[in-house]
Amino acid sequence: MKNKIIIILFSSFILMLFIGLFTNTRIINSPLIGKELPDFNLPLLGSTEIINAQILPKEPFLLNVWASWCLECIKEHHELMQINKDKNIQIIGINYKDEKQDARGWLEIYGNPYTYNLYDYDGEFAINLGVYGVPETFLVDKYRVIRAKYIGAITNEIYYNEIIPLVKKLNDQN
Repeated sequence: MKNKIIIILFSSFILMLFIGLFTNTRIINSPLIGKELPDFNLPLLGSTEIINAQILPKEPFLLNVWASWCLECIKEHHELMQINKDKNIQIIGINYKDEKQDARGWLEIYGNPYTYNLYDYDGEFAINLGVYGVPETFLVDKYRVIRAKYIGAITNEIYYNEIIPLVKKLNDQN
């Protein structure tokens, strides 16, 4: 009897590991998916002007949470520059818990792929989005409804295999 319990427990453990191999942990089923972006009043990174959601694009866009102190953001940044160059989708940045001069210097060094960059010094807007690390990226439709959330760096594979097909689907629904 004892051997049967051990075999069942071991088999269950192996099954969980096997299922984990095929689970995409970069896409998170956030409770905000299918809901509108939370309201915000934030300054633009290079300005003291306070803006709100009215400044956001009237078409699908990526909302990318980043920081100059984030090493993974450096890895992701090359891909964001390429996405910006492709002109398939706009990227709105949210600079998270950073110093303005550090963030602006970082963009001068690495380039600026963002249409707008919101400055979220205290992280309140990011917390309202459910962000618990950087980088995190949200795909938002033209109605400002969150359609997907990606944790970690956006890669070429994620962009072409997941984001672009979803953007095409969102655009075809109109």
